[in-house]
Amino acid sequence: MKARVTVVGGGLAGVEAAWQCARLAVPVELYEMRPAKLTPAHKTGALAELVCSNSFKSAEEGTAPALLKEEMRCLGSLTLEAAASSRVPAGGALAVDRGRFAEAVTAALEAEDVVDLTRAEVKELPLPPSVVATGPLTSVPLAEELAAALGHENLFFFDALAPIVSAESIDRDKTFEASRYDKGEGAYINCPLAADEYRAFVRALAAAATAPLRDFERGLFFEGCLPLEELARRGEDALRFGPMKPVGLVDPRTGARPYAVVQLRAEDVGGTMFGVVGFQTRLKRPEQRRIFRMIPALARAEFLRYGAAHRNTYICSPLALEATTEMRSKPGVFVAGQLTGVEGYMESAATGMVAGLNAARLCRGEAAVFPPPETAVGALLRYVTTAPPATFAPMNVNFGLFPPPAARSRRKRHAEVVARARRAFAAWLAKVGEGS
Repeated sequence: MKARVTVVGGGLAGVEAAWQCARLAVPVELYEMRPAKLTPAHKTGALAELVCSNSFKSAEEGTAPALLKEEMRCLGSLTLEAAASSRVPAGGALAVDRGRFAEAVTAALEAEDVVDLTRAEVKELPLPPSVVATGPLTSVPLAEELAAALGHENLFFFDALAPIVSAESIDRDKTFEASRYDKGEGAYINCPLAADEYRAFVRALAAAATAPLRDFERGLFFEGCLPLEELARRGEDALRFGPMKPVGLVDPRTGARPYAVVQLRAEDVGGTMFGVVGFQTRLKRPEQRRIFRMIPALARAEFLRYGAAHRNTYICSPLALEATTEMRSKPGVFVAGQLTGVEGYMESAATGMVAGLNAARLCRGEAAVFPPPETAVGALLRYVTTAPPATFAPMNVNFGLFPPPAARSRRKRHAEVVARARRAFAAWLAKVGEGS
């Protein structure tokens, strides 16, 4: 085992991994291929360059994103420290000046004596202890190395994602539970639409505004996984013969087959989150809220994740990773960031912190650790390492990932989750500090 940690990738996850090593005085070699080799999305050689939004989501007390940030601050987050110095007005959200943020992160790591920043492309998996945090635009040689190490079936390339809604926001009076042709248990919540409701929905979809694709994202759509709005433009009945087909379903309230149906499938064991089956989309978020709420049962839907279309590379973490983010097939090699199947800036950074902490602990001869599932970081790690492999898809932090609380009202449930998470995280952090 070498006496220093190798971190590959200078995005949010990679810089947090390197920072964790530096905080523990463990030497780290941080590799970033930019600016010598740019990705199709990045424009500079700065570390932690933000290529999408400049928002780190909600900073409002009592929200899941705010709880995640709170835990990250307890671990000494570099990105949140840089965000505080480059913050711009954004209401209840934490948003930053992109340039100043990246400059602050880069300067902090360049000033660390134990951090060596190497500008070079890494084409092979590094020796342990190491962290791979190369993101959704991982270069082809390293992606091929990952595929070979994990089995090609464990490296996914997706172009479109469907939205996820909270269970409590579904109007159950306008649904029925059933599987097609009554096969097995009634695994789906079915949201029926009458003919006029369906036609209005299709017209709205066909005319909706979509998020523009960048040049490197064009041509990614596959016939078997087309965005919903693309199908709607092919004709009025296209969706009724596709994801909204009512075949094999009978509404017990009417005794008849619906004209069209939207199926919702549970995303977690506790049944707190439901994915909208077949509704992969690149609609803009306001359009998703407006149009998907035209479905009677989803009139008040709360979106835990919006649909999206973009190139995304991530491994099937439930098959590939331990909860510590360590690769099962490559002991001592940890994976962090969007490669693990988390979605979002802070989520990626948080996994980088755990991966870096564990790589540093391994270097020091200590056991790898991970926060309990009652915490925000722990809930994310539990999702990416225990979700059903066949339907595994990227996920943001949200209250649906946490073990269900006892309280009944939504406000009290969220408050209970936050209070429980704080207690659990403090206890875990105390144990980690003691070296256990």
